[in-house]
Amino acid sequence: MAQTLVQKIIAKAAGCATVNPGDMVTCGVDLLMLHDGSGPRRLLPQLKKLQAGLWDASKIVIITDHFTPPADQESAAMLKLTRDFVKDYGIENFHDMQGICHVVLPEFGYLKPGMFVCGGDSHSPTGGAFGCYMAGYGWTDVAGIAVTGETWTVVPQTIRINLSGRFAPCVSAKDIMLLLCRTLGMNNSFKVVEYGGEMIAGLSVQERMVLTNMATELGCETGMIAADEVMLGHIRDHGGVVDNDALAWSSDADAGYEAVHAIDVTALVPQVAAPHSPANSAPVVEYSGVDVDQCYIGACTGAKLEDLRMAAQILKGRRVSPKTRLLVAPASAITLKDAVADGTLQILTEAGAILLPTACGACAGLGAGVLAEGEVCISSTSRNFKGRMGHVESHVYLASPYTVAASALAGHVMDPRDIMAGTMGVGNEVLS
Repeated sequence: MAQTLVQKIIAKAAGCATVNPGDMVTCGVDLLMLHDGSGPRRLLPQLKKLQAGLWDASKIVIITDHFTPPADQESAAMLKLTRDFVKDYGIENFHDMQGICHVVLPEFGYLKPGMFVCGGDSHSPTGGAFGCYMAGYGWTDVAGIAVTGETWTVVPQTIRINLSGRFAPCVSAKDIMLLLCRTLGMNNSFKVVEYGGEMIAGLSVQERMVLTNMATELGCETGMIAADEVMLGHIRDHGGVVDNDALAWSSDADAGYEAVHAIDVTALVPQVAAPHSPANSAPVVEYSGVDVDQCYIGACTGAKLEDLRMAAQILKGRRVSPKTRLLVAPASAITLKDAVADGTLQILTEAGAILLPTACGACAGLGAGVLAEGEVCISSTSRNFKGRMGHVESHVYLASPYTVAASALAGHVMDPRDIMAGTMGVGNEVLS
């Protein structure tokens, strides 16, 4: 029976030859990822109540990122609890204040094709960029997984997105996802989105991570990309061990999909999503000229090294408008180190960017960079729900790092193609 990638992985985890969409199965978990917000502070009370221990400490990764560095005593206490938990339960896979969990996890080679991975965070689908099944789980499910090493799931239907063509200047994977949020909507529960097509082979791993990361915004269980040599090379370069049969983790040619959509990205233009939903997206020209108080380049979605380089292309030799402020929070310590080494960080700071810690920060409404009542922000993050980045009466627009950087120069939402073309005009008249 022909199987999709997600069916193959779930079948392996469940010890079945094949599975069908709609089947309910129990799966063995290969890895559990937790952070300081979702992990020990939620898990410890459950373990004590159950008088239970961990099923396998070697298969648990804990990363501090939400409350780092601590901005108040409550945050400091949560981090101390996390560090004490790690010591008490013998967890060696601990990354303290090294960056955002979804970026740190692949930086240390934890993920590989065919794995069934659970994460205590809604953007855990980022891991699907490495050929594995990785979904987000709430703290009750996390407690069950941590104790038993198992969880149940309903085998999802798969939506296939076939990508072709090449990006035009100032267009990126973020623009694909904002387009999909508008066209597919955000109510795709109990479904998986699988990205394929001729374009994927030439797409960098960090850009693939944007596609799978924002499967969450589509409402999907996860996003997935089949194994290929680009992916396997990245895993090996980051210390991961890849099985000899890793390339077999792909959908069968005649697998059945709930729907198949084709997107030629050649015609795609920069997209912007207006408050208060990623589905409120449209070509940047629809929102050009909207004044912004803050421009934010951060989060697992939009502050990896390639994202910072996108912003640097726009900002090089220019200055941020005095009408706004540009905050940059690199996604990880490794990202920061690499951005220093290749000169990207110097370009950003010389343009007037303010550097923030490598953490979730303002994306999650925590730490430095949160918004006041009535303030408007354009952000490279993944979601813009009411109150997400601060006051409930603040307003967040979503865009790629290219567009956020261009808006920082103009002081209002700006088409980055106008900057690259040497004009500062508002609108879509250049390279339309």
